[in-house]
Amino acid sequence: MKPFRLAAAATLALTLAACADMGGIAPQARKIDATSVNAGSAINGSVTGAAWPREQWWEALQDPQLNRLVAGALADNPSLHAAQARVRQARALAGMTEAATLPRVDAAASAQRELFSANAMVPPPLAGNYAWNNTAMLSGSYDLDLWGRDHAALAAALGEVQLASAETQMARLALASAIVRSYIQLALDYTLEDSAAAMLAQRERLLELTRRRHAAGLASAIDVTSIETTLPAVRREQEQIGTAIALLRNQLAALIGKGPGDGESIARPGLTLAPDQGAARATGLPAALPAELLGRRPDIAAQRWRVEAAARRIDVAKAAFYPNINLTAFAGVQALGFGHLLEAGSAMRGIGPAISLPVFEGGRLRSQLAGQSAVYDGAVEQYNATVLHALEEVANAITRDRAEQEQARLTRQALATARQAHQLAEQAWRAGLTDQANEIAARLALLQEQRQVAQVASRQLDNYAELMAALGGGVKLDLP
Repeated sequence: MKPFRLAAAATLALTLAACADMGGIAPQARKIDATSVNAGSAINGSVTGAAWPREQWWEALQDPQLNRLVAGALADNPSLHAAQARVRQARALAGMTEAATLPRVDAAASAQRELFSANAMVPPPLAGNYAWNNTAMLSGSYDLDLWGRDHAALAAALGEVQLASAETQMARLALASAIVRSYIQLALDYTLEDSAAAMLAQRERLLELTRRRHAAGLASAIDVTSIETTLPAVRREQEQIGTAIALLRNQLAALIGKGPGDGESIARPGLTLAPDQGAARATGLPAALPAELLGRRPDIAAQRWRVEAAARRIDVAKAAFYPNINLTAFAGVQALGFGHLLEAGSAMRGIGPAISLPVFEGGRLRSQLAGQSAVYDGAVEQYNATVLHALEEVANAITRDRAEQEQARLTRQALATARQAHQLAEQAWRAGLTDQANEIAARLALLQEQRQVAQVASRQLDNYAELMAALGGGVKLDLP
């Protein structure tokens, strides 16, 4: 008879639970297949089976000071520490969620001295007198989780841990990339500062020469004035470059988690901006692109885990439509007064299921499921956008690299021509065949071309850093 009653109770529970209908509510978004995306000629034309970046990819620039700055930043940057704290928080929350999947045991004891009513259920001699009411109990409960709600919640929480870990890798990569690119700009600014000083010196030479010619009646006052007007602009540029160097030092100090005073100790970078040295550029791409890019980019991995966590939250919302069954048990003793507390007659115990089921929720469960489905759709679309953005960044880096290679070739040609022209002008001047002004003009042209070469080489280094970041910075991440 008892099994029949249990079966009837279970059938009734399922029937009543069916009153909460989840029909018609489902996610609408679909994850993009990265291998089906048209990557374009920039990527497809550069896939040569090159290696993926090393985790310490900045070491290819061969500057010990840069290596120390990045290492210090990864150890001391407050924003990175905050990201790591979020990982620990996610793990703690996952631990709390896991506790719901395990049995729970509680112990409780109480001793109360109270005055019992003379007109209630307590018999004499306690009625109308003070006495101790003592209880000691051990209770336990276990959620059967028949519909997988608790385990789905745990899977979602673990996904949040992976999400936070991927976001930490995002912060590490962004931090390293920001330091490297700022450092490259600092190296260029020092080169531009040297160039501005050299150009100022040549213009001052030209001004002195023109003044002497004017004194000799060989040049006009207009000639002198026209040269004098160029000097303030060069000095202003020197001041601007000096300010930019100071600001970059402050920025680097902040990135490594230090104060501006520590930035003042940053020495001139040892990067070589010559196009044939220290460029460490990579024009080829790994053959597994774009498929393996999904596990190399921390932002993509983070979005994948966000989608996975959202999918598990949908399972939790669906499980809420079904009955929840807990097994509960308790055992203990209860007695009035301490004398009988440990006697066999004071024992009490019990065991049985506790069932809760939704019957009429006023649409709350449907709204909850619809909301979680919308969260999933949003996560999927954000994942799709991240994949497309990642491919765009890789394609942009390769496109810029190709353009800079051509510009580097043209600037080297222009530099060689300017160097030859200066040599000829200097030889002619020293031989007395031309005026010294021609030699100074040729040197100014040479300095200008050297500046162009340095700027192109700096952009090549910056493109290298951009490409390393676009390829994920050398860290391979787990995907759901």
